[in-house]
Amino acid sequence: MVTDSSISKAQEYLEKAYKFQMDGNYEEAVRNYKLSIEFFPTAEAHTFLGWAYSFLGDLDRAIDECKLAIQIDTDYGNPYNDIGSYLIQLGNYDEAITWLEMALKAKRYESYHYAHLNMGRAYELKGLWFEALEEYKTAMKLEPKYELAKKLYYTLQGKLN
Repeated sequence: MVTDSSISKAQEYLEKAYKFQMDGNYEEAVRNYKLSIEFFPTAEAHTFLGWAYSFLGDLDRAIDECKLAIQIDTDYGNPYNDIGSYLIQLGNYDEAITWLEMALKAKRYESYHYAHLNMGRAYELKGLWFEALEEYKTAMKLEPKYELAKKLYYTLQGKLN
């Protein structure tokens, strides 16, 4: 049974986990994300647990956690983007693009610029340079201070000149 107390405990462990993760203590982050999920599973906790697994090099588990997040909340954009990012790391660019397109359609997502940047990375790695430039440009337009998007855009543009 879900109670205010269990939701509060879940939030407490989620916040602790995030702090551990930001400090680079991924094992403690994983432990606290799991505790958060035990009290009250959320899409955020599963997505962030996946993110912690990715830092530990376990991309398969990271993807599995993101898929659990999507089962909880199909409107939450972060896990779609994260799956796309992990698939890029695995060299599965076409599959990554499919997941990134879903991130861009997500109703509850505050960071569309990340999905555009990742889409650009996938396109660039596929040799679709002009499509990649457009995605990087869109990421910069959505988040003008996004230095990585600027770097990737100007680096690729320089290669094409």
